Amino acid sequence: MNYCSSDFCAASIYVRVSENRMDLLRAVMIGPQGTPYHDGLFFFDAQFPASYPASPPTVYYHSGGLRLNPNLYACGKVCLSLLGTWEGHGCEKWNSAHSTMLQVLISIQALVLNEKPYFNEPGYETYANNASGQRTALEYNDTTFQYSCRTMLYSLRRAPQHFEDLVAGHFRERGRAILAACKYYMEGNKVGSVVPDEDDEDKELESANAEGSSSGVKPKNNQVDLRAGAGVVRPASFKTNMEVLFEELLMEFNVKGADTKKFCAEKLKKSQPAAA
Repeated sequence: MNYCSSDFCAASIYVRVSENRMDLLRAVMIGPQGTPYHDGLFFFDAQFPASYPASPPTVYYHSGGLRLNPNLYACGKVCLSLLGTWEGHGCEKWNSAHSTMLQVLISIQALVLNEKPYFNEPGYETYANNASGQRTALEYNDTTFQYSCRTMLYSLRRAPQHFEDLVAGHFRERGRAILAACKYYMEGNKVGSVVPDEDDEDKELESANAEGSSSGVKPKNNQVDLRAGAGVVRPASFKTNMEVLFEELLMEFNVKGADTKKFCAEKLKKSQPAAA
């Protein structure tokens, strides 16, 4: 089957359509930064009914058996008012005169794959203004990021047909950043928070140490804590699970040619016996 492709939204959504079956479309979107979905690849298939555009397309999500969002079911169902799979009002519903497939894709990326998907669950938005709800939302993000990492592994090992090069290229480019984020979260930082650039962090550390020396104040262990939002309290299972996912991602990113030298060197150093 021959495919043609196009991309939207500053190269964050890619689409392929069949030249032989114009009623079929496959799309992949990159998870937005600042969310537990960042840098992940999420695949969707769409079929346009004979009544299109009077009726919305049917959309299927490649879940890999994971439910990482209240709107994206493990069975592949996409729950969205625009698709008629959830109740909606006014402009939330499909309009044959104005609604498009691009609108569907952007809605999924912007409204479904958001910063705090826990509140996507019907009725849960009422908990957004209290501490308990916010705490639960952060816990949900921790689980979601782990599922997102597993989805990355699923895509790396079984890339959807005709998207093999895109998958390999994406993770070759973003592998280092994903691994850095994994380590950052394991250190106690909030999932989705900005990971300091290594070069900027080194410069800040050198500057802080220099200021400490000139003022006669010696930084503890010659280091300062540069982690924004550090101190997130989590169960031990989060770090344990992330350590396993980190090792699997490191191996797969190596195969794809990502820049993993720093992480491989750290792993080698840890494996060496301590000097007597």
